[in-house]
Amino acid sequence: MARSSRQRRRRDRHGRGLRGPLYPSTLPAASSRAEKFDALVLDALEPIEARWRHDLTELDVAVDDVPEVDTEIPSPEAEGVLLDGAVPLSRLVPAGVDRTGLPTRARIVLYRRPLEARAKDPVELSELVHDVLVEQVANYLGVEPDIIDGG
Repeated sequence: MARSSRQRRRRDRHGRGLRGPLYPSTLPAASSRAEKFDALVLDALEPIEARWRHDLTELDVAVDDVPEVDTEIPSPEAEGVLLDGAVPLSRLVPAGVDRTGLPTRARIVLYRRPLEARAKDPVELSELVHDVLVEQVANYLGVEPDIIDGG
């Protein structure tokens, strides 16, 4: 006996019903950790960019999960690298030319996993991301971090 398509129950073959997202995409709980971190970086960058907009037109900000594996550990004096022990928290990559000969813009790269590992809670992570961005923007502009932060 065949059922019409209107009467057919929409279930998977194990009878548990349709599968879908646990939370609607409009709720914060539906965001991944990486998406939440990206939003945190944008929130931390907003006041800096509002104040220094004209000086930061040639600067990009990017997020990577972890730093690339390097055979040597960068020294604390290495230009543009903020370290937590031996693990970089961020890096300032100066403008230059890529492998294909095309010009590249300067960029600040924040490393999500080392920053998350260092913070104990979301508030501390937010403060840490802000501090790292202030340090790197100051390094990029060649000024003291207090000037960037407005202090």
